[in-house]
Amino acid sequence: MNTKKIQKLGGLCSISLGLIYIIAFIVYGGIIEYPKADATEIERLNFLSDNYLILYTANLISYVLFGILLAVLVISIHQKIKNHLPNLSILASVFGIIWVGLVIASGMIANIALNSVIEIGIAEPQKAIAIWTSVGIVSEGLGGGNEIVGGVWVLLLSIAALKYSLFSKPLNLLGLLVALAGMLTILPFDIFKEIFGISQIVWFIWIGIAMIRNPHKLFTYKEPR
Repeated sequence: MNTKKIQKLGGLCSISLGLIYIIAFIVYGGIIEYPKADATEIERLNFLSDNYLILYTANLISYVLFGILLAVLVISIHQKIKNHLPNLSILASVFGIIWVGLVIASGMIANIALNSVIEIGIAEPQKAIAIWTSVGIVSEGLGGGNEIVGGVWVLLLSIAALKYSLFSKPLNLLGLLVALAGMLTILPFDIFKEIFGISQIVWFIWIGIAMIRNPHKLFTYKEPR
């Protein structure tokens, strides 16, 4: 596959990542009605059972498919900047691929746990909910509770892009905002997760459009000032 096709494929994947974020916001934040904090174990199990298909599908799309498409984007960007910025490109790609692994692992763990919890819950509802709570902590820690790894990946790309004029300046500045919000998700404030998610939707779609429209000119090299 030639460079132009790789860039267009990466652009399509990037736009798809932004759309997946939007779908996740709609499904997890609007369609699914979670049990109240004082819900019993039976009520929580009934929720998981009643919403099994949508939960399983949402996890598959929001984490596993997201990770696969992200891997393509990471590689496509690496292919274009490696000749000019070999060390930074490798470092950024390392964080990008780590993020891919964490996201996919998070989705797979959540779906496997969903199946197991529903089965165990028939006989031991308290044990099932305890398992679900523990798995939820692990899953969130890997791919949903913080976005530090993704933030570092975006940060490295944005620094390189600003220094060498790889993208438009507004897009690079947006990347810095995305990166800062991602790294601040380590703090116990949901606002940073929301800023990261919303700003990265725009960032993914913007980069994707640029890669599709100008697959050759996108990474035109300029000497740093």
